[in-house]
Amino acid sequence: MTDSRRVVVTQRFFDDATVAYLQAHGCEVVLADLPPGKGDGDFTQAELETLLAGAAGWIVGHARVTRELMAVLPDLKIVSRRGVGYERVDLEAARDLGKVVAIAAGGNDASVADHAIALMLAVGRRFRESQANMLAGNWSILMGSDLYRKTVGVVGAGRIGRSVVQRLRGFEAKVLVAGNRRDDAWAAANDVTYVDMPTLLARSDVVTLHAPLTSETRLLIDAEALAAMKPGAILINTARGGLVDDAALLEALKSGRLGGAGLDTFMSESDPALKPVTDALLALPNVVATPHAAASSREGLDRTNRVAAESVVAVLEGRDPAPGCVVADGRRR
Repeated sequence: MTDSRRVVVTQRFFDDATVAYLQAHGCEVVLADLPPGKGDGDFTQAELETLLAGAAGWIVGHARVTRELMAVLPDLKIVSRRGVGYERVDLEAARDLGKVVAIAAGGNDASVADHAIALMLAVGRRFRESQANMLAGNWSILMGSDLYRKTVGVVGAGRIGRSVVQRLRGFEAKVLVAGNRRDDAWAAANDVTYVDMPTLLARSDVVTLHAPLTSETRLLIDAEALAAMKPGAILINTARGGLVDDAALLEALKSGRLGGAGLDTFMSESDPALKPVTDALLALPNVVATPHAAASSREGLDRTNRVAAESVVAVLEGRDPAPGCVVADGRRR
C-alpha cells in the first residue's frame, strides 16, 4: 500500500473552497467527469476501478461500494459519502478490508428539512395543479389546506427529523413521532408526542419520512400502512425510495384515499424496472416531485462537501473523523 494522498470525487457541485481545503492538506484532488444526466451510480465496476486506482480517499454519491470493488483498491483508506445514507456501501466488507466509511453527518439536515416543509406546503396548497390550470388559461381558485395547526407524523427523529420538528413549531403543528429513538427531554421541550406507527398513521394529516433504509424499514409504508392513514392525508418522502411501496402509493392516490404526496425519492432509483410506476406517480396532479434533490441546495452541498472532505483528511492523517460521521472503521479490527 502506498502513501497516496489522491482523493477522487465522483459527485457534481463540489465547491472550489473544499477542493482548496483538500489541497492545503496535501491531497491531489481528481474530479470525475460525469456525463450529463448521469451520476456515479451509473459507472460500471470496471470504470470505477480505473477511476479509483491509486486513490486513498473517495468522496462518493450513489455508487454501489461493493466488497469486490474495495478488494481491488488496496490504496483506498476511506469512502466518504457526501450525504447521510449508506445502504449502498458494504459496511462489513469495509471493516474486513480495513477501510473507513464515513457520512456527512449534520451537513444537509437543514436543507432536507426545508425541502420536506416545502413539499408539505406545495402539496397542501395545490401549487402544481394551480399553475397547470393557469397555463391552460383557467384562473379559477383551487381550495387547498393549511399546514397551520395540523397533526404531522414524523417517522424517524434523527438529525433531519428533529430539524423538521423544529420548523413545524412555527406552524403550531401537533407533532407525533414514531421511531426507535426516544428522548423524553427533547420531546417535552418541543411539545412532541411519541406514538406507535398505527397511531401515527391514523391521526396524522401529514406523514413525513425521515428514517434510514434498513431491512426493518424497507417497505415500511406498504398497502396496509397506506390504508391505515387518515383519509385525505399527505405523504412526504425525502428519505429513501425503498421506505414506500410506490405501486401501492400510486393506487392509494388514484383511488382518492390520500390527498397527495410530496416525493423526492423513488424505488426506481435502485430498481429501473419500476420506472413506469415512477412515471405514473409523476403524472398525477396531486404529486409534487423532485429528483432526489432535497439535500442539493448551494449551502447544503457546500456543507456536506466540507464534512466529507474533513473526514477524508482526518483518516489520511491518522485521526478520527468528527463524532457521528463514522459508520464503519476497519482500522481497529
